[in-house]
Amino acid sequence: MQYKYQDLINLFANTFFEQYNTRLVKGGDEPLYSPANEKCAHHQIIFAHGYYESAFHEIAHWCQAGEKRRLLEDFGYWYIPDGRNEKQQKKFEQVEVQPQAIEWAFNVAAQKSFNTSADNLNGYQGDNAGFKAKVYQQVLVFIEDGFPPRAQQFINALARFYQTKLPLTAEQFDYHHDVIEQERNCETL
Repeated sequence: MQYKYQDLINLFANTFFEQYNTRLVKGGDEPLYSPANEKCAHHQIIFAHGYYESAFHEIAHWCQAGEKRRLLEDFGYWYIPDGRNEKQQKKFEQVEVQPQAIEWAFNVAAQKSFNTSADNLNGYQGDNAGFKAKVYQQVLVFIEDGFPPRAQQFINALARFYQTKLPLTAEQFDYHHDVIEQERNCETL
């Protein structure tokens, strides 16, 4: 299957622009959420380098953000860049469980593989398998209780485009294979 970032941009626009005045935009090195302002009449979810992973991650955060947060740059969230210590990394992982569970669902709907991201290559590494387990447990909660409404809308749009069977089920999330694969990748470094 071919994956073109322009497809994501179009899917997002067709799903959300009219109602939310928000566009998905290919950017450079750093992703950013930028609310509408005097320079740009619409909100922008700017993802890094045209990477699906970056787009899915930023869209997942947008799907969770409430109306007031969507009026703030990067939703008003704190962010300490790569190089976080243990305490900072644990806090980062706590707030990343839900967006990464949504991101995983986007990947399943697009028939792509998914890896959790601790996003801290130069800092405390933590328990990657434990973090992945928490993200997977959140996926199961979302499958049981429902994804946030905008996340479900985008899952539906992706599933239609990539011809993925809905509703998403736990069987579509290959948790055990992914954990084994991540452990193998760590051993080969």
